[in-house]
Amino acid sequence: QLLGLSIATLSTVTHYRLHFTTISDISLESNSYRVIHHAAFYFGICLSMTLILAALLSSTATVRESQCLTAMGFFCFALAFCGSLPAACWRYTHSTKVEDSMMDVYDLVYEEVRRNTSSFRRHELTAIHEAFLCCGKHSPFGDTDNVEHKTCPPGQARGAGQDCLREIQNFLKKHMELVSTLLGVTIGFTIYGMILTSFLWFSIHFGSNLDRKGKYILR
Repeated sequence: QLLGLSIATLSTVTHYRLHFTTISDISLESNSYRVIHHAAFYFGICLSMTLILAALLSSTATVRESQCLTAMGFFCFALAFCGSLPAACWRYTHSTKVEDSMMDVYDLVYEEVRRNTSSFRRHELTAIHEAFLCCGKHSPFGDTDNVEHKTCPPGQARGAGQDCLREIQNFLKKHMELVSTLLGVTIGFTIYGMILTSFLWFSIHFGSNLDRKGKYILR
């Protein structure tokens, strides 16, 4: 249950944290970040609910010595395993997918502000700078002073401010390390849960539980 609550908390924080919502609100339909953002939230909530249900069913099955509840608990653990294993594989095979999509959003907004094509984009760029506490980026064009002067938060002057692309990378690296840790723990826990519920089911089925039931008849 604690693991399920931890995953639910992380999913909620990821979905509603200012760093992620700012990028998600700005990203275009052609950018994959918004899809990843929502998919990660719903996957995390479903996974956490499955783990909590599996733990409750296993505990109840142990107390009541119910084969049906034990089988249902095994199914929930197996379902969580089948969901977390592909998620972990996707995490390592597409390790830069989220990072690239977020930086693409920032690059798009930054370049549009630099070209003065949209005043609305200037407000979006300011929101990103305030969320990540960063200031601009290293541009090959060199004409970034005006952009950073208008969009950087107070105290993030040029030279003292942090490059936003680097800040996005550092922030995501720490966050994804936590996600990877939870996925690894989840995979291990689900394997342990499947083994434990299988043993419990066979114990109940063959009548080898400690608290034996029935009547003894003397002949």
